[in-house]
Amino acid sequence: MKKLILSLVMLLAMAGTAQAQFEAGTKYVGASVSGLNLQYNSSEHLRFGLNSKAGLFVTDGLMIYGDFGYTHTRHTDDLNAGVGGRFYFTQNGIFLGAGAEYVHHTKSNNDLMVPIEIGYAFYLNHYLAVEPSVYYKISTNNFSDDSTVGLSIGLGYYF
Repeated sequence: MKKLILSLVMLLAMAGTAQAQFEAGTKYVGASVSGLNLQYNSSEHLRFGLNSKAGLFVTDGLMIYGDFGYTHTRHTDDLNAGVGGRFYFTQNGIFLGAGAEYVHHTKSNNDLMVPIEIGYAFYLNHYLAVEPSVYYKISTNNFSDDSTVGLSIGLGYYF
């Protein structure tokens, strides 16, 4: 019973501190890893990616960001750069994101992707959060073969 009460108190404390992180003017820097058989498209089954993001909350709960990433497959190495936005539900840390991303494929055509994601910012302390998310990147070049579904695990720093 003591463990249950302590867990509830800690959960309420984390929910209260999470709201302060989503205020206008807060800056964000993050890095994430995707793939490890958690990302799939029909042309390549195994993908491993590293991404970095930097953003700014323009209003409470709304962040705009720029990102840069690298993805490795068995046959290609891809570089991507893009912009996007995230809306945070301040009550619980769940976020929705969307954007536009230019992808440079080393052995095929370049592509413009439209990534959408849903995730959760789980705060370890006042500034640092673990951010698991599920995403879908829609390819404008070859929708059926190059669109990608995946899971990403990130670390975000809010200051």
